[in-house]
Amino acid sequence: MRITQGLVEQHIHGAFGIDFMKCSEAELIEVALQLAQNGVCTFFPTIMTDNIDIIKERISIIKNTANKIPKNYAQIAGIHLEGPFINPDKAGIHEKKYIQPLDIEFFKQLDDSFIKIITIAPELDKDSNFIKYLQSRNIKISAGHCTAYDLSGMNQVTHLYNAMQSFTHRGNSTVVSALTNDNIYTEIIADSMHVSDEVLKITFRQKPLDKILLISDALPLAHSKIKEQTFAGQTIYNKDGKLINKEGVFAGSSMLLCDIIKNIVDKKIIKFEDAVKCASSNQIKYHNLTNNLTLYWNDNNVIEKVKPNN
Repeated sequence: MRITQGLVEQHIHGAFGIDFMKCSEAELIEVALQLAQNGVCTFFPTIMTDNIDIIKERISIIKNTANKIPKNYAQIAGIHLEGPFINPDKAGIHEKKYIQPLDIEFFKQLDDSFIKIITIAPELDKDSNFIKYLQSRNIKISAGHCTAYDLSGMNQVTHLYNAMQSFTHRGNSTVVSALTNDNIYTEIIADSMHVSDEVLKITFRQKPLDKILLISDALPLAHSKIKEQTFAGQTIYNKDGKLINKEGVFAGSSMLLCDIIKNIVDKKIIKFEDAVKCASSNQIKYHNLTNNLTLYWNDNNVIEKVKPNN
């Protein structure tokens, strides 16, 4: 047995058939229970690009539910707002009709102290006033769904390599800046589908381990028997573990953090201790969190027991 603290999930859209963009308080609490059973002590429900009224409703429901979750469940530490302030050219599965310019007055309509992380396209903030406003609100700012290579003012990048300007050996790009800037954190989906195993190896060698944040980017289809589901205004299909739309665009992951740790450790991409660091202690330090779970892992890198801390 190996003993670790609980895992922290800062980018997750749902799981177990439950969608954070549609769920009730009871369903959100059910996700919190099942996430704890899968080793997650803390999570940040992630809100997609959508109509402003729906975003405001989701913020309210998630915030109100956070105070009702039992202590031995996964706790909600805040909201990750992924959009609507992104680049339409890197929208991925986000609905382009709801994408907004980086406008402070628009953001104020949905601003809430429970928003702890926000993904934006920094290249669209020409005078940096939007970024400065977010900084004044003490929100972690993430470059994602973007083409920016100037990551000034960013705390992190969203799902490295995915939905951003890719690597180039003859110039700057979002990926190059993220890999070479040791002052910012990088999310990465290490499910071997969003990022290949060889590129994962390069990433773990290049980027300081204490700046890597393993995420699942899990969708409602994750850990569910459902094979297709409406998400972000379109049908998402589970094709042998790949969650894609009809055009084959990746929508998110079918894995949870515990699955991702097993995946990269079994393949010897990274050591067990380092994988847990990137899924737990890095996030706890980054967000100044507490841990309410102790995990017991067997030799097959599977969680056998979850014990609530006193």
